[in-house]
Order: sequence, then C-alpha cells, then structure tokens
Amino acid sequence: MKKLLTASAIIIIALLSSCTADKQPNIIYILADDLGYGELGSYGQEKIETPHIDLLAETGMRFTDHYAGSAVCAPSRCILLTGKHGGHAHIRGNHEWGERGPVWDMTKSVDDPNLEGQYPMNPEEVTIGEKLQEAGYTTGMIGKWGLGGPLSESVPNTQGFDFFCGFNCQRQAHTYYPKHLWLNEEKLKMNNKLVIPGTKLAKDADILDPASYADYTLEEYAPDIMHREAMKFIRESGEQPFFLYYATPIPHAAIQAPEEWVQRYIDKFGDEEPYLGNRGYFPHRNPHAGYAAMVAYLDHQVGEMVDLLKELEKYENTIIMFTSDNGPTYNGGTDSPWFNSGGPFNESQGWGKGYLHEGGIRVPMVVSWPGKIEAGSTNDHPSVFYDVFPTLCEIAGVDAGTETDGLSFLPTMLGKNQDVADFLFWEFPSYAGQQAVRMGSWKGIRKNILKGNMEIELYNLENDIREENNIADKHPDIVEKIAEIMETEHEQAELERFRMEALGDNK
Repeated sequence: MKKLLTASAIIIIALLSSCTADKQPNIIYILADDLGYGELGSYGQEKIETPHIDLLAETGMRFTDHYAGSAVCAPSRCILLTGKHGGHAHIRGNHEWGERGPVWDMTKSVDDPNLEGQYPMNPEEVTIGEKLQEAGYTTGMIGKWGLGGPLSESVPNTQGFDFFCGFNCQRQAHTYYPKHLWLNEEKLKMNNKLVIPGTKLAKDADILDPASYADYTLEEYAPDIMHREAMKFIRESGEQPFFLYYATPIPHAAIQAPEEWVQRYIDKFGDEEPYLGNRGYFPHRNPHAGYAAMVAYLDHQVGEMVDLLKELEKYENTIIMFTSDNGPTYNGGTDSPWFNSGGPFNESQGWGKGYLHEGGIRVPMVVSWPGKIEAGSTNDHPSVFYDVFPTLCEIAGVDAGTETDGLSFLPTMLGKNQDVADFLFWEFPSYAGQQAVRMGSWKGIRKNILKGNMEIELYNLENDIREENNIADKHPDIVEKIAEIMETEHEQAELERFRMEALGDNK
C-alpha cells in the first residue's frame, strides 16, 4: 500500500525515545464484537450507560475516523493481528471450514474438536502477538479467536500468545452459556446443559412469562470466566510488560446477560414485546433491556480492569485501547435503529455489519495512556485495523518489518502532527463481494462483485456521511483513481473461497 512519510526523522527518533527510554508500557487492546459506532455514551449513545469507557475517553483520546479491518468477525481479526488489509490478508471472510464434516452440528462439535473453529491463518504469518513477544512482552489473549480450529496450526498459543482463555470457535460463541471454553489448548468444561442456538420456546409456552425463557440463562456465563482469567493474567504479570488482547464476544447476539443487569434496563425501559427467535439465536423476554445489559456489563468489566491496574500501580504505565470488530448487526433480536447503534451512519440491514458502508466498518476507538495522551482530546486522523500492527510495534520499540500495509498512528496519539495514508482500503469477498476505498473525504464502494458488477459508487463523506447520494457520474476522475487503487491493492487470495472472478482471479 502506498503511504506518505509519518513525520521527519527527528520526530520519529524522539517518539521512539519517549517509548523506550522509560519502562515499556503495558498494552490492553479491548475488541468488542458487533458494537456500533453510536453505542457508547462518548459517541452519542443515550439509552445504554457506559461510564467506564466514557471515562477512558475523558482521560484519553477519542478517534472519530477509525475503521475495522472488515465487515465481519474473522477477516477483521486477521487484518488486526497481521497488519495486512483485505486485499493481502490470508483470511478475507468467515470460513467455517465445512470440508471437515458437520461443523454446524453443535451436539457433535461439542465433543469433537475437529469440528470446532474456522479456517486457520497461515502458520507462517507473523502476528502482533509474536512481534510483542520479540519485544519482551508476556502476551495473553482472552475471548473469541475464530482464526483456526483447536487441532490446527493456528491457535492463539501458536500465533503469538503465551496464554489463552476463551472461545476458539465463532459458532460456539453463539451462546454465552457453552459446554466448554478453551484454556490454552485444553478444554475448560462448564456446568451448562447443551441448549443449541436457534432453540425456540416450547409451543405451549407463555411468551410473557419470564420463566418460559429459563433455558437461555444457565449456570456459568462465559464472559465471567474469561474476565476472571483476564484479571488473573494482569495480576500475575509481575514486572514484565504485558500485552492483553481482550476480544470479548459481547455484544454479539445471542442476547444473554446477567439477570441483575437485565433488570436494571427493564426498570429503565419498561415493558416491551418479547423476541421469539425468528431472526436467529435465542428468544428473549426483554430484548432491548437484554442487549443494553450486555453492553453495560462489558463497560463494567472495563471499569474493573482499570481499578485493578490502579491497585497494582500499573495504570500510569498502561495503554488501553477500546474498539469494535465491525458495525452493529441486524439479527438475533438486536434492534440497531432503536438504539441508534450506527450513530450518524445508516445501520439497518445492508448498511451495518456485513457491508463496507460506514455503518459496517467505522467503529468507535478510545485510547487512554496517562501522562502521554492529552486528556479529553478528539482526533479525526483516518486509521484502520491494519495500522494497529505498526502502532503497537512502535510503542514496544520493535521493528514492524516490511509486510504491513499499515501506518503507525502513534504520533497522533502523542499529539504530534503526522501525514496520513494516501488511502484506506477494504476488500471483502462475502455478502455478494465488495471493495471500498477512502481517499480523503471521498469514499468509493463496489458491491455485488460476485454477480459481475464492477461499477463504483462514490460518496463525499464531508457532506454525505450516510452515503445516500452517489455522485460517481459527476467525478469520473476520482472514480478512476479509486478503481486503480482497487486493482493495485488486490492480490488473488491463496484460498479459493475468497477469490472473485470479476477481479481476474482464477477459480
């Protein structure tokens, strides 16, 4: 990817000195799952309370123009971990690796680890975890992996993480009350009965009776267990710097949250119509309250981590980054329009998760670093997940190498001037195939590539943030530049599943 220089050599040397002369900072990267741009109070949310994350914004920096790597889980995470955009990444879409057998059969996959997990990353891929290990960090990964099955060569412990606790498999994460999680490469069994996602209410159930929904709130709540392990990892880190990649599954559907938190929002929202499971996952008696409770509970967990860092006297030397893997979803009983989950962007189906429109890929990003980042600052520097790789490498004082497509935004975090990348690029061979480019205030998007479409829609984000007025016919020169970028940045995927014939790929 073409880039402009980040700054003068003098500034770069000064920045590196500021990070390495003192003790290396701890790094906590919190990745929410399907959290929309507008679902935090600091980004305009009015119904869900997120005081702890908002406090990080008040004491740190709020990014207004930060983007996920892709529009769904697995590719966004691959792009984050490897620093390669969707035209170069190994994993470019969700790939359930169905060649192995009945991977969607929850009963069988609970007992057979060969049926868990998504298609693996190339084991030779260098991840940010490996880079930070190289820099002397103890590395931990908590939450949802989604980049290689338990018996593959691509699990957290082989891809740069000393410690792992969570869901290896995205499908298993479709319930927050699973039969097991993974603790490193061993199963951590949980005291829950098997209730398969998609299980509906009994035919004779009273849909207004909370007792009818008992099967969807079981004994052991996975986010509790993962959070305890995250806190333990921080507590046991000692004097060595640590990197914690906290990839919580919250608030991805299903709607399941601790009852006391749900009740808080029942009290706030009042009675509502139940969700009966017609759009997947599990029914819920109070879906608005349940969804809000999930986000609020995640916020509470963030607050607990901050309190622990202060107790251990590590807070002043810890960078906390909070963001989301893509925009808000449209299924499972969630109601993005009701919450205004997309903030200023369109968020309904076709505009949020799964699509390269702003609602699908522009995400909140808050960064806190006491004494380094100006408190209460806001920045419109355009950045994207593949920029995180070189940013964290620069913070840790390790060479990012030449493979990354990203550009470190550390100067921006530290209040320094820096040039921006010539463009940001996305490629997503799912949901009919898409490519997108942001170039200054211009946004070009190509949809339905798998149906042979090569036309590019053009929007000016400065005055059309909702992407409602396609002005491609008025600016053919801009469209031509974007088309050139889309062609140049695309490399044929190694995996046939991610190839697009309209782009010249072999099938």
